[in-house]
Amino acid sequence: MEQNNNLPDIELGRVNLLPLVKQVEFGYYLAGAIRGQREEILLPRGEVLGDISQKALGTPDGGLGDRIPVFIYLDQEERLIATMRQPLAEVGRFACLEVAWVNNFGAFLHWGLQKDLFVPFREQKQKMQKGRRYIVHVHLDPETYRIIASAKVEKWLINPLDSDAYDYSQRPRVGDEVECLVWQKTDLGFKVIVNNTFAGLLYESQIFRELHTGDVTRAFISKVREDGKIDLTLQQRGQKGVEDFSSVLLEHISKNGGYTPMGDKSPAEEIASIFGVSKKVFKKAVGDLYRQRLITIQPDGLHLV
Repeated sequence: MEQNNNLPDIELGRVNLLPLVKQVEFGYYLAGAIRGQREEILLPRGEVLGDISQKALGTPDGGLGDRIPVFIYLDQEERLIATMRQPLAEVGRFACLEVAWVNNFGAFLHWGLQKDLFVPFREQKQKMQKGRRYIVHVHLDPETYRIIASAKVEKWLINPLDSDAYDYSQRPRVGDEVECLVWQKTDLGFKVIVNNTFAGLLYESQIFRELHTGDVTRAFISKVREDGKIDLTLQQRGQKGVEDFSSVLLEHISKNGGYTPMGDKSPAEEIASIFGVSKKVFKKAVGDLYRQRLITIQPDGLHLV
């Protein structure tokens, strides 16, 4: 059991590991610390996922029970409340969320919890509409301490060349594999948010499959520009990229009875539709597998040896 003076700090808008202290008719109470002061937070019975055993509870003399993961937010009365449900986004994260309803104060987004996520009008780039989805950043309002979202994405992004803004050891470098949240379509391609931190661009010429706002995809950094903008590609460059796709192509042929009608004469659009790669990468992978004597190239397509 933990001592009361060793309670974990409570982080609003995030998943916390908090110890159970007691059970009541309408749920459970968990304990944590806010600015060094003990706080007990209700986990309503309806927000419990699975079973909580009696062994997990604290003792009548004030001893702490097992820690369980809970998301902490504010209920309708602005009181701290816990849930075992996982929201679609935590504080500090970007996400693509749908507008549930709109009133005279702003918009409210579905994010997987009973209380919807508020976007004040001042944090909207354009007036949000019910049923539409928007890329937003979730954060704590410094004035009200409430969890809110902002559609003004640019002000929450960091320039990777600004070493004072983040842990510089995490600076993106050419060749890195990164996670990208597709942000918006432009004439050049798609703006994306790289590793939940930086602005990036996937050029139209480097995209060989359908992308939509809100998609999350893996990509590779091809260049970090002098202004800090990051250029990306969906395919790893060089021989490593060919080798990776060679494995994908070999698995595809294996799962289709040792044969695929695709070959050098196949249209680039068809290759992109099926495999999401350029014809150039496809042909290099075919050559790679052929040289390894893993496939044969015949008039009707590719066959496993």
